[in-house]
Amino acid sequence: MTIILETRNIGYRYGDGTDALNDVSISLEEGRKIALVGPNGAGKSTLMLMFNGILRPSLGEVLFHGQPLQYDSSHLREIRRKVGMVFQNSDDQIFAPTVYQDVVFGPVNLDYPDEKARRYVRYALQYVGLSGYERRPPHHLSGGEKKRVAIAGVLAMEPEVMILDEPTSNLDPASSEEIMDLLDELNCGGKTMIISTHDVDLAYRWADEIVLMEDGGVLRRGRGPEIFGDAELIKRARLKLPAVVDIYNEMVGRNLLNGSRPPMNILELTDLLESRKRDANSRKAPGKIYIAAVDGASPSNIRGILNDTHPNFVGAMGTNAKMLAEQARIPLDFTYGVIDKCILKSLAGKRSLIMTSGGMVDHSLMRIQAYCRESGARIDVIKLESGVNPEGQEISSQTDSPIEVTQ
Repeated sequence: MTIILETRNIGYRYGDGTDALNDVSISLEEGRKIALVGPNGAGKSTLMLMFNGILRPSLGEVLFHGQPLQYDSSHLREIRRKVGMVFQNSDDQIFAPTVYQDVVFGPVNLDYPDEKARRYVRYALQYVGLSGYERRPPHHLSGGEKKRVAIAGVLAMEPEVMILDEPTSNLDPASSEEIMDLLDELNCGGKTMIISTHDVDLAYRWADEIVLMEDGGVLRRGRGPEIFGDAELIKRARLKLPAVVDIYNEMVGRNLLNGSRPPMNILELTDLLESRKRDANSRKAPGKIYIAAVDGASPSNIRGILNDTHPNFVGAMGTNAKMLAEQARIPLDFTYGVIDKCILKSLAGKRSLIMTSGGMVDHSLMRIQAYCRESGARIDVIKLESGVNPEGQEISSQTDSPIEVTQ
């Protein structure tokens, strides 16, 4: 376990005398997805501004890789490169007349050579799915596109940590899911991701760890089921339970399910329901899941994979995979929650194809394998490179018996 960010007994008081933080001590692990959760005024945004030196604590200290932050200009410049911040309102962050000028601002101010700056801007815009937007005025973009420009501006500076304040604020549901999909992809690439939110459903399904805040302090931290399994704690924090937990609690109260640990998502809730109905005579062979890494693929490659695998359902993870599907004119059944939805379809005997980038392939495999270990299911997963015959590398869960699914 490597601690990347830490606060020790920090406090902060605004100029009007308002205490925003009180004796906050937390340590955050490298490579994790962390959500600061709490109602408005809990101190989430103030704490995030401490992490990269935008605000300086009135009391206590902030550490990055075990070293206390120093607040002279040269040290602040470096910490803000390594710990990038994306603000809630993208219009507060985007100011240049073109997308390219906005994204290149950070690398230029870090004195990157011109060629390196151009290279990192191209990389960042491609990563967030905005290649070809370089000359567009940011104020003509949609809310989701503006958020991507802001993320690209941070990404171009090679941060180790990315902090996003209310990343889905003012976005429509589809744009919100695409942004969270992008954050997953960045995390799979090795970046530590920290968000603040009062959206309990988003935090519950996305975060590895939740830090629950109230009135400038930390109420509790832990995994989603530990935090949201305590209804009294959530009531005290003036929040609501995630929908899947609320449904689970209602079903336990009606003796439709046995109470143990709340499910993390619809897939786990479905498993709990089906476990009460299964019998030895109602088994259906699970359908295969194909995972195709589409980096560098052409639309014809993807159409070839589709023709070879004949999936019943197709999902895409990551901006580039979704754009490629659009270019290939392949209708997508799933664009968010793709892995769990494909598992559900597999359990119903259907074949699925997941299109994604190379960095997300192992993430997909690990999620499916973790599900198989926990449930005792056996799902065949076939890993494809773009253009590779679908009888390529086959990866199965390490269980001895197929999953049982009712009709």
